[in-house]
Amino acid sequence: MRSGVSARKQIESHMPTQNEIDRRYHDLRAAMERDHLDALIVCGNQYAGFEGAVRYVSGFEIVHRYAYVLLPLTGEPTLVFPREARWIGDKHKPWVRDQVWPEVPGHWLRDRIGERGWKRVGVQGLDFVMAVRDYRELASASFEIVPWDLPFDMVRAVKSEEELAAVRDSMDIVVDGFWELVQHYQPGQTEAEIMAPAVERFFARGAGPRMMNIILSGAHGEAEAHFKVPGDRAVSRDDLLLYSLEITGVDGYWVEFSRPLIGGKLSPRTAAMAEAYPIAMEAGRKQLREGELASNVHRAVVDELGRHGFGLGHLSGHSIGLTMLELPNIGAGWDVELRENMIFSLHPQVVDRDGQVCLYTQDTYRVGKKEGESLVDVPWQFFHGGERPATSRARSAE
Repeated sequence: MRSGVSARKQIESHMPTQNEIDRRYHDLRAAMERDHLDALIVCGNQYAGFEGAVRYVSGFEIVHRYAYVLLPLTGEPTLVFPREARWIGDKHKPWVRDQVWPEVPGHWLRDRIGERGWKRVGVQGLDFVMAVRDYRELASASFEIVPWDLPFDMVRAVKSEEELAAVRDSMDIVVDGFWELVQHYQPGQTEAEIMAPAVERFFARGAGPRMMNIILSGAHGEAEAHFKVPGDRAVSRDDLLLYSLEITGVDGYWVEFSRPLIGGKLSPRTAAMAEAYPIAMEAGRKQLREGELASNVHRAVVDELGRHGFGLGHLSGHSIGLTMLELPNIGAGWDVELRENMIFSLHPQVVDRDGQVCLYTQDTYRVGKKEGESLVDVPWQFFHGGERPATSRARSAE
């Protein structure tokens, strides 16, 4: 049985240093002061990928339900849990020690903000994360509520060296699981059975429940253009499988990775898409550089695919970190300057003119000074099962 001291060391080994915590608060409060905020409410919930903002500002790992952090412009932050979550999650782990468990968190937040006389309060997670019952309480108050998702994400978009180490650890895990999947793949298995060796590896290396592993698949060398959960459909030799592997490591940093898998032959349509796809990905990677606009990265991908007669199913990609979907996006209209050490998932979904058939992959990149750095050394190709990893190194930015 592990001693209390040993357990505490294990917990602390996966916590940010005090310098990192101070950096986050300093940068957030500078942005809050710029936007004339008196305080910030940071939201997180159990939905895969939406828990990370709370962990970023408090160190608390949500395992069920939801939580908030109230961060004032000056003074100590408070972790706010719904009363029913009092015994869910390790409350000793976060560095924020002021913790409350009201019946309705929004009611407590409204009263606390009123007591402090704060007039303008930002909310990260207002559109997609905050519980409706809590928003109703805040909306009835006299202070101004300011949606603050983009400013919050722009503060945390540039990763520190500590964060980059955690991202690389997550990448090592996701690629480890991918190779397990490839080596064990056999036609005749179900989509779920093919995925299982990867998920087992992810969990063993600390991903826990922080996974969203889905698939695009289809018969006759083609993948249908809609995502689904891998299920009990038996896979034939000519089925094209595009597993979207999205996980974190112990530190909670999300990464995304995918490569196509097929035991047999591609259809002519997929083969045509395959000619364009790696060229478009490389065009996007080269644009992931300091000072470039996110919209220009998207345009580089779209233009290359367009020259081959194909379009996109959705955005080219997005920033990623402790939250799965962070801003800015890699898409049209996102005229946001990139900065070195931002991390992006680039995942254009190429679709045919009828929107029925697609090709898809995911790679996670670091924005470099002159071009993007791929965080894996797995070549873009169609895997057929049984392949093993090479020892080549990832392409690095200058």
